[in-house]
This record gives sequence, structure tokens and C-alpha cells, in this order.
Amino acid sequence: MNGILVVGEALVDVVRRPDGSLTEHPGGSPANVAIGLGRLGREVHLLTQFGDDAPGALIAAHLKASGVELVDGSVTGTPTSTATAVLDADGSATYTFELHWALPRTPLPAGPLAVHTGSIGAVLQPGAATVERIVHGAHGHATITYDPTLRPDLMGEPDVVRAHVESFVASADVVKLSEEDAAWLAPDEPPAQLVRTWLRLGPSLAVLTCGAGGFKAVCAAGTVEVPAEPVQVVDTVGAGDSAMAGLLDGLWDAGLLGHEARPALRRVDLDTVRRVLEHAARVAAVTVSRPGADPPRRAELAGAP
Repeated sequence: MNGILVVGEALVDVVRRPDGSLTEHPGGSPANVAIGLGRLGREVHLLTQFGDDAPGALIAAHLKASGVELVDGSVTGTPTSTATAVLDADGSATYTFELHWALPRTPLPAGPLAVHTGSIGAVLQPGAATVERIVHGAHGHATITYDPTLRPDLMGEPDVVRAHVESFVASADVVKLSEEDAAWLAPDEPPAQLVRTWLRLGPSLAVLTCGAGGFKAVCAAGTVEVPAEPVQVVDTVGAGDSAMAGLLDGLWDAGLLGHEARPALRRVDLDTVRRVLEHAARVAAVTVSRPGADPPRRAELAGAP
């Protein structure tokens, strides 16, 4: 394997729109990242957990159609988890969950360039302990990327969650954080300051997503800001996950993934960071321009805003 291993939840998003209509889409933040990478033509494997049931079959078909390989053991006898997203008039989503989260002890694909995790799967036990073991074990031979994608209703008090989140941050080479998550996790600390704090914990690159305000990134060379692409927003479901897939794809193009690239990532220059962020912004813009977590395929980016 020379691709990316993604570890975390896959579930079914039930989307309730302001007009009362309901739709169902495969989702889960890590699964969405894997789908985004697969659609961009990257080799990607997903270690997850969902049921051998009708919703699970929906997820499995969606992953296969997007070029994502499931790690053996990901399909279990446990019912598939669901997340209900309620959209407000501007397309923003709030979530409620019905979750089952554990991971098999199974052989993992050998030699990934990067291992990505985040969201519920990195916090909710008993599966989170396995996620942590995998991430720590991979640090010596792969780039580690992390996006907390916080779900306050599931994760407990911010001060407790922050300590857990920052244990992953300290193991990561690249972290991404949304302004909304930063405000909940550290309400007394400006989001831009929080990512600078995180950079000192160990990552080489820390990225803050600011919705319509675009992207900010900090690294050893300094700070880069990139505006969001102008687009008519349908909804924001999966926007951050698409941005994460775009970041990984851009870092891959720049030759900055893999253990051997860690020194180069540590001294990455601002022009390279800007190109990576601009690419992530284009990927996210396509996703928010259409319903649900529906990231673009590579060919679609040529016509992106």
C-alpha cells in the first residue's frame, strides 16, 4: 500500500430540510474524508464499523462506487449507526446520533503514506482506544493527520475533551480545526491562537477553517490565509471533510506525505501551503454547492468556481 489509511466512523446521515423533507446519505466524518480521497483518484482504505443490514449495504455500495477499499472486519453484526442532521434556512446543520462504535483487531494495510482519523471515532469508547493504538503505532512510518470534528452532545465537557483531543494533536503531523469547534473547545481563546498553540504541541501544519471566511494555516515558516471560493451554498454537510480530503490530496501532490517526507513537511514553505489550501478550498466549494456530503471527483475540479 502506498495510499492513505482512514480510521473512524461510517454511518447514515438522515437530513431533515427546512421544508420538512427527509433524505438519507452515507456519512460519518472519516468515511467522508475517505470518499473525498477516493473520488480524487487516490488509493484509500477505510477501517470502520457498520452493520450487515440495509443501511450498511448503502454505505458499502457508496464506498465502493467512490473507490474506497474497506479493511477486513469493518462489517459486523452490530446495527449501522445513524446521524440526523437538521438544516436551518442558511444550510447549516445540527446533529443528533444513534451510535455503535467498536473496531476489530484486524491486520491493517501495510505501508500507508498517511493515517487519518478524527471525530466521534477518536473519542467514543470502546473504539477510541483502538484508534489511539493505531495512530500511535503508525507514527514511526506514516504521516499522521487529525481533524477533531467535535460533536458536543456526545463527547462530554470541553475541558475533558480538550485534553483528549490534544493527545491526538501531539501525535499528528497535520491538524485541521473549524472555527466552530475551536469556539466550543476553548471559548476563552481566539481560534487563530488555538491553532498556534496546537502547532507548538508537535504538528508541522495546523489549519483553521472559517466557513465563508476561508482558511488560515500556521507552520514554522509563518501564516497563510486563503479566501473561500465564491459559490452558492446549498448546505454545509460534509464541507469540512471535503476540505480535509483536499488538504491530504494537495499534500500528496506536493510530495509531503510519508515518513520520509516528515522533515520536508516540517520546513514547508508558505507558497506550498497556499497552493494546498487553495486546492482544499476548491474541493470544499464543490461540496457545499450541492446537497449532502457529495465531494467532487477529480474531473469536476476543472470547472469548479
